[in-house]
Amino acid sequence: MTLSQEELKRFARHTILPEIGLEGQIKLKQASVLIIGTGGLGSPIALYLAASGIGRMGLVDFDVVDESNLQRQIIHGTSNVGMSKLESAAERIREINPFVQLDLYNEKLTRHNALDIIRKYDVITDGTDNFQTRYLVNDACVLTGKPNVFGSIRQFEGQASVYGTEQGPCYRCLFPEPPAPGSVPSCAEAGVMGVLPGVIGTLQATEVIKLILNIGEPLIGRLLSYDALRMSFKEVKFMKDPDCPICGKHPSITELIDYDEFCGMNNQAKIDMQENITANELKALMEKAADLVLIDVREPYELSMGCIQGATNIPMGQVPHHTDQIPRDKSVIIYCHSGMRSYNVQQYLKQNGYTNISNLEGGIEAWLTQSN
Repeated sequence: MTLSQEELKRFARHTILPEIGLEGQIKLKQASVLIIGTGGLGSPIALYLAASGIGRMGLVDFDVVDESNLQRQIIHGTSNVGMSKLESAAERIREINPFVQLDLYNEKLTRHNALDIIRKYDVITDGTDNFQTRYLVNDACVLTGKPNVFGSIRQFEGQASVYGTEQGPCYRCLFPEPPAPGSVPSCAEAGVMGVLPGVIGTLQATEVIKLILNIGEPLIGRLLSYDALRMSFKEVKFMKDPDCPICGKHPSITELIDYDEFCGMNNQAKIDMQENITANELKALMEKAADLVLIDVREPYELSMGCIQGATNIPMGQVPHHTDQIPRDKSVIIYCHSGMRSYNVQQYLKQNGYTNISNLEGGIEAWLTQSN
């Protein structure tokens, strides 16, 4: 494989680097990278890898562009709102590098398709924001022998590492068990500084290039943490766990599992739909002037997003200290941003003898979009 005259001109600043050169640029063109998610992290990863000359890129996403994405998902624009994220991302990538081959997977990555998709690529990058997919990607990468360039973000902090190489540790070596459902708010619930995914995603793209070219010191066995407010980086070194259930000496996981169940999102941990109330059902009850008590368990800084009129704000962590404000003889509706924290509060109150608690399905997000 060679580079055309146009490619030689385009990538000239790469080829004059001794560590890359013409041979390295050809390696980049020959390489294939799978990017899981085209959101906050996937945006800079895809943009910079395309600009760097990666020859083949796979994109996995099944979402559409929303206006709230534009604060950080820089691969998408205002004119793309409502469009498939894959089509939006592909449009921008082709503007940056018309030579790249794009494979678009407009589907959710699951245990049923992950191995077939991941084994087609040299390097995998994880730009997702939920624990089920993180463990799924980790396990699929270990089982297929593919390096997993990982990133995560929340509020003003981010992390990056490289998991699943032959000699290095995997995600499970560092995090054997997922956190309890709802205990770690998503970016939609906790917020995220718009430029943060740009920093972490660019680090991920850098690691991909280093792995392909076999240069430098990749983040294998190193978790790099970034604090945007302090503008500081911290590194934690960790080793391969010989007892790791998937990459250890005697693995107990030899095939992909049910990751909803593993992360506590199975039927027992999911919100009991019979104890849910939809936004439209709540609106109808309120219009009938029903004797309802509304409890908003979000943090005070989240209230600017919108509230339900008449609701009392009791942040989730304060509920045990304010049960005197939650009656037992009236219908009580608990809500948060998306329904998970309020579910945890609902279960706590049930354990303490409450039988009158309903959870607003989809939280304030559903109320603002469905009840109007």
